Amino acid sequence: MPEQTDSASRRLLGRLRDTLAEPGAGQERLDRITHIIAEQMGTDVCSIYLFRDPDTLELCATEGLKPEAVHQTRLRVGEGLVGRVAKTARPINTGNAPQERGFRYMPETGEEVFSSFLGVPVQRLGVRLGVLVVQSKEGRQYSDDEVYALEVVAMVLAEMTELGAFIGEGEALTALHSRPAMLRGTVAQEGVAMGHAWLHEPRVVVTQPIADDPATEMARLNEAVDKLRITVDEMLNAAPDGDNEQLQVLEAYRMFANSRGWKRRMEEDIARGLSAEAAVEKEQSAARARMQTVPDPYLRERLHDLDDLSNRLLRILTGQGERTGAERPADPILIARNIGPGELLDYGRSLRGIVLEEGAVGSHAAIVARALAIPLIVHAGRITTEALNGDPVLVDGEQGIVHLRPEETVASAFRDKMAMQAKAVKRYAAIRNEPALTLCGTRVALTMNAGLMADLPSLESSGAEGVGLFRTELQFLVRTKVPRRSELAQLYARVIDAAQGKRVVFRTLDIGSDKVLPYMKRREEPNPALGWRAIRVGLDRPGVMRMQIQALIRAANGRPLTLMFPFVAQLDEFRTAREHVLGELEREERLGRVLPEKVEIGAMLETPSMAFAPRQFYEEADFISIGGNDLKQFFFAADRENEHVRRRYDTLNVSFLTLLEQIVKRCEDTGTPLSFCGEDAGRPVEALCFAAIGLRALSMRPASIGPVKNMLRKSDLTEARAVIDAARASGAQSVRPAVMDWLRRRGE
Repeated sequence: MPEQTDSASRRLLGRLRDTLAEPGAGQERLDRITHIIAEQMGTDVCSIYLFRDPDTLELCATEGLKPEAVHQTRLRVGEGLVGRVAKTARPINTGNAPQERGFRYMPETGEEVFSSFLGVPVQRLGVRLGVLVVQSKEGRQYSDDEVYALEVVAMVLAEMTELGAFIGEGEALTALHSRPAMLRGTVAQEGVAMGHAWLHEPRVVVTQPIADDPATEMARLNEAVDKLRITVDEMLNAAPDGDNEQLQVLEAYRMFANSRGWKRRMEEDIARGLSAEAAVEKEQSAARARMQTVPDPYLRERLHDLDDLSNRLLRILTGQGERTGAERPADPILIARNIGPGELLDYGRSLRGIVLEEGAVGSHAAIVARALAIPLIVHAGRITTEALNGDPVLVDGEQGIVHLRPEETVASAFRDKMAMQAKAVKRYAAIRNEPALTLCGTRVALTMNAGLMADLPSLESSGAEGVGLFRTELQFLVRTKVPRRSELAQLYARVIDAAQGKRVVFRTLDIGSDKVLPYMKRREEPNPALGWRAIRVGLDRPGVMRMQIQALIRAANGRPLTLMFPFVAQLDEFRTAREHVLGELEREERLGRVLPEKVEIGAMLETPSMAFAPRQFYEEADFISIGGNDLKQFFFAADRENEHVRRRYDTLNVSFLTLLEQIVKRCEDTGTPLSFCGEDAGRPVEALCFAAIGLRALSMRPASIGPVKNMLRKSDLTEARAVIDAARASGAQSVRPAVMDWLRRRGE
């Protein structure tokens, strides 16, 4: 344990605490602070730069530079030594500043006479707030103790900035969490929503960063760490047997909880004058900063573990648990770093929207959000540290933008957009019970995708003709152990009951890749999307597949049963899976159980290989459903989770449409019913083009049925096909521009 002497940094922090306790405006406090730091550290200059916007730093207070430069001198992130500190979130310590790479001389400050420079980031939990700088005429490097002391002071400044201690005039001195913020992310579920923020894990607020009695703070830290270790041990003991991945995470937790280095660094921070919780948060901020620069995924995950553990320790120290007493708003927009499917289901349809700092397009949370038809944006950086409970939030699930505390002009435009959509919904409701019949007399069947019982009421409200895809994996993902056959049979029976005679296509268990069961041993694979997943898992572990098939047969109880297998890549896989179904039907008959009135066994065509499969595949499959999301990513070799490439290739690319046409032609030749299932089926322009090239059944999220039906009922497929063929003949890469021009000329 570090020696508890009256260190220089403790004396400096004590003076800071006293001056912060004095009355005064934000500018006065900043001015006093720069004077105290320069005097205590024996430097000629102390300056505080704060962000006025995400890209610009502003000199907000100084001791030693020209006073008239305050609020006039500004730097871009990365510009000059101050900008470099802000960009890298690392200190710069040099005895010859003008010779440093990137040095920028600002004549209005009068800093040309100062050789030495020490700048440290002012940041909290990875969020950059500014830069704290000291300078001296003497050309020397600052000692490690001086660097450490300035970092501790910067941490206190970050906490006090967070608490609003430096509010004043100008952009740089406006209160945090009061400015409008626009964050960009990735659309995981389309839709728009307006509401108020509700944090899944409320932020811990450190109200007393400076402490008088290091011994008391050490004791508080030791007691909290002991409680944390006990909690982690209990979590390990309660972990399910065989769940190696969860055990590895918890073992990492235990390793960090027992880390002497981690605890020693926090003790050193306390010895220098920080409170126990401020010491924990200082280490947490350092871990967050490292996390942003570490390229190795494994190391990033371990830093993530340390970050999570720090949160747990802070909650123990402050007593600020998940229940803060705040009342959930009536129109909650859920804000979280990440969230599991079970937790999201607990919120249910009460949520207006969801914004995640992490997450993925194909994550479990995204699957549930789609099932609940809740707009979801993932990869929205900083959202958990920017948002406070109750903040107004606009979620644009079409552009992938989140407006936090929006200005009235933005909110007004957004309300207009939502009003227009509401009018469109009313218009779609008028044709809800009408068929999707085109002007040329072609009927297109529109069905909905589902995965939860909560989806089934949408069958009637959306006008869907049935369920073209029921995802059965959700019932496996939200449990901690394999569901019983009887539980599944009851659930599937309720789904068939709710459909009231409309056709329901059950997709057998589609797990692996991004959908890993909590109780299934995870395989480390270099490319999981192309690995052990879906039907491959079912064929290698036939017990679960057979159990699910038995549950479906019993759920039908004499009614028609339709099921299909996902991710079929060759004929033999489909034949083997089909034999499992036929075998279970024979077994159920021997047991004297009621068999389905009719059984349809189909396949999802998600791999390009099946477009070129032997004719027997098309003859033996009772129906085929094109899985557009996977087929598109494999066709273009573009991972749909990768933001660099997922939008690079157009669904209406001539090559992709030609592939779809080939599948249509092969199904026509064998008389095999064909449908298209996926996000693109729910986009009106894409749906129109699919229908024009011969697809007569489309399955989509319920909310998309109205817009798609509206487009089809106003269109002539013969004309649309002529536009597509002309664009193709012209050598165009995509038919989209030609189709959009045709629609505009028609006034669409």
